[in-house]
Amino acid sequence: MTAPPPGPTLLVLDAEPLPRLGRLTGRARIEHVDASALAGRLPYADVLLVWDFPTDAVREAWPGDGPRPRWVHTASTGVDHLMCPELTASDTVVTNARGVFDRPVAEYVAGLVLSMAKDLPRTWDLQRVREWRPREVTRVGGTRACVVGSGPIGRAIARTLKTLGVTASVVGRVPRTGIHGPADLDRLIARADWVIAAAPLTERTYGMFDTRRFGMMQPSARFINVAHGALVDEEALVGALSKRWIAGAALDVLRREPLAPDSPLWQVPGLLLSPCMAGNTVGRSDELGRQFVELYDRWEAGKSLPNVVDKQRGYVPGY
Repeated sequence: MTAPPPGPTLLVLDAEPLPRLGRLTGRARIEHVDASALAGRLPYADVLLVWDFPTDAVREAWPGDGPRPRWVHTASTGVDHLMCPELTASDTVVTNARGVFDRPVAEYVAGLVLSMAKDLPRTWDLQRVREWRPREVTRVGGTRACVVGSGPIGRAIARTLKTLGVTASVVGRVPRTGIHGPADLDRLIARADWVIAAAPLTERTYGMFDTRRFGMMQPSARFINVAHGALVDEEALVGALSKRWIAGAALDVLRREPLAPDSPLWQVPGLLLSPCMAGNTVGRSDELGRQFVELYDRWEAGKSLPNVVDKQRGYVPGY
């Protein structure tokens, strides 16, 4: 009978394409599970890799008392899909994929800004019906942006927009050099041409973009969300667009995904929808896999881990 490989048990909550973990061969007992088998295997795992990060399976399956993984890593920046009272109260270390998505998301936001400013969606619509309609479009240089969320992604968005000539202000939980605090948020939103949501989802940020905040935006402003669907009161956004309180919006994340075919959001004038694509670049899976293996090397050697989530706050400190 063949003996099991030595080393800790690494449980992988799977999604396609599977992570490349060849460097861990012989160093860990790697076990792949789906959501239905997760609860039964969690007590036997030393490490949990949440590769299928959109699922709520971890939150639903996490054990209370008794054995549980010592370390959980999610291949995402957000951790709201993981956190439950039992995990928060435990001594399990949680890490995320901070650093992988900064540039891709920033590039995507820049693409949305240019697309909306230059009216590209309508240009494509007119091309399909063979209608030649010259019109004026907006200059991006000289406009103002308010980026809500001061983590690596928010700061990368601000840097990228500045290369387009946009004056970008960043708002975080705590004011510091180059970062505005919550007290400045409403003032900055009221004067911004672009309001961009890049904040973590916490009790403080849940539903923060509501009727009041959309109402204080300029009629020429556009709103972009690349963070979490639950940051936005979607009914309030639909109302703001329908009443022309704001000029347009783009949502890369929604409260419920995938969006149902009969959802009214599909047909809201001025609303551009994309299926959670901002960070979904070619080669992303390989980069996420390499990041996890590098973290595993440190964990195996007893070294401190980067990207450790403050489980009470729901994000890595410094956001």
